[in-house]
Amino acid sequence: MGAVSVLKTRPPAPPADPPRPAPARPRRGPGARRRRAGLLMVAPALLHAALWIGVPVVAAVFLAFTSYDVLSAPRFVGLDNFRDMLDDAVFRKSILNTVIYTFFTVPFGMVLGLLLALALDKGLRARGVFRTAIFLPQVTATVAIALVWLWIYNPRNGLFNTLLALFGIEGPAWLASTSWAMPSVILVGIWQGIGMKMLIYLAALQNLPKDLYEAASVDGASPVRQFFSLTLPLLKPATFFVLITSLISAFQSFDQIYILTDGGPAGSTTMMTYEIYKSAFREFRVGYACAQSLVLFVLLMGFTLVNRRIMGGTRGHD
Repeated sequence: MGAVSVLKTRPPAPPADPPRPAPARPRRGPGARRRRAGLLMVAPALLHAALWIGVPVVAAVFLAFTSYDVLSAPRFVGLDNFRDMLDDAVFRKSILNTVIYTFFTVPFGMVLGLLLALALDKGLRARGVFRTAIFLPQVTATVAIALVWLWIYNPRNGLFNTLLALFGIEGPAWLASTSWAMPSVILVGIWQGIGMKMLIYLAALQNLPKDLYEAASVDGASPVRQFFSLTLPLLKPATFFVLITSLISAFQSFDQIYILTDGGPAGSTTMMTYEIYKSAFREFRVGYACAQSLVLFVLLMGFTLVNRRIMGGTRGHD
């Protein structure tokens, strides 16, 4: 009886909780769908960059520490290639020549490009024709341009010496003289690259706010004061872009050197890219050429960071 009474007085078990519904998955908003669509659209370009840029860069960095001549397997040599560069007088001279070439072509080209852009922005007559003529060398094959300048610099019947002969001046052998070869190559570099600089500056000038210039004119600011106080600061992003692209282009100059001087005379116009080409495709020292390429990359990166630091970023003044 006691056990029965205990069972009768035990409270009933509480009912089991009903199963909870699974949490609903959050819906993807239009922003997430656009990001996914954007990633899908740029995926082919990313894959192309990874295969044809990323893989060669990684391979070049690896080969820079090896001895490799294409015919045999790479052999790890550590820093030997970089030690050889320190003892390579020709490569050291190529670095100096590249710096000299860059020092003259980049600033002079930027100044001339800005002046031409300012002239074309002022409503010059037939500016479309002038703009096309100035930009044409930029889209013309460098080899064709070099061949034309090869005729211009011809010491016998070239254009320069023919014009000098009209004034009774005997022109030099421009590309065969150690004194005149580098200035001649620099002139070609400035002339060929001025079109892109002009176009970028012209596009930037046409997007400057006109109300600032109207306010400056009301305050009595002269055109010269407006140029230095308004135009130059507002062109700061464009100037930084032109500077970096011009530096990269100058350091990678090869075609005109190969056609005009072949690095001569006596190595007076040899550049870093030309020495890399010689090491890889004439001497088959691919590992050494990759080490030279790595030095070129480090120099370009260093110049870019220094320029960014000097210019204080790329944002213009508000």
